[in-house]
Amino acid sequence: MVNIGNSWDKVLQGEFDKDYYLKLREFLKSEYGSRVIYPDMYDIFNALKFTPYEKVKAVILGQDPYHQPGQAHGLCFSVQKGVKTPPSLVNIFKELKSDLGIDPPSHGNLESWANNGVMLLNTVLTVRRSSPNSHAGKGWEIFTDRVIQLLNEREEPMVFILWGKNAKNKETLITNTRHCILKGAHPSPYSAGNGFFGGKYFSRANEFLMSAGSEPINWDIPE
Repeated sequence: MVNIGNSWDKVLQGEFDKDYYLKLREFLKSEYGSRVIYPDMYDIFNALKFTPYEKVKAVILGQDPYHQPGQAHGLCFSVQKGVKTPPSLVNIFKELKSDLGIDPPSHGNLESWANNGVMLLNTVLTVRRSSPNSHAGKGWEIFTDRVIQLLNEREEPMVFILWGKNAKNKETLITNTRHCILKGAHPSPYSAGNGFFGGKYFSRANEFLMSAGSEPINWDIPE
């Protein structure tokens, strides 16, 4: 039914046959057939497609996709090249510059992070145009909670980066003491000044990975 095309297919075996997902699938068929939904249906599972299960070094949790044309492409906080960098991502780039001295790119496409082991996972994977949270409560949360639980079960240590209340609510799913949890305020302009800036998430993630014997993440974003 769903073909990710990498190790996630085996790890998630049976998940797409469960009642909740079959109901979600019917809802999505109706929504994509009658409304403008983001991202494109072929991009819904990009967070899993770009970052196979065994390659995950860090997980950044978002809420739901951007809801304006051309923005969402299946990776949280990321937008396609040629699209104006959203305010939350501008603040993420400011923190990256402060933490590691990496200059912000001229675009907001984070595929290089995803290819380097950073899973960019929204907790809800689809949205109606101009209607944030419109697909919340339809079943996506069950699915993405399962993804987090499966990552939690992995033996190789990884870093979970939780920004904002919605992401922090997932901390209860992360019970494996091998892993590292880094928390901060959401990078949105409304909250970034209250505990996002100065968190040094990128250097701290790499310090943890290296202490666990893993390769650090290349946080540099090519033009």
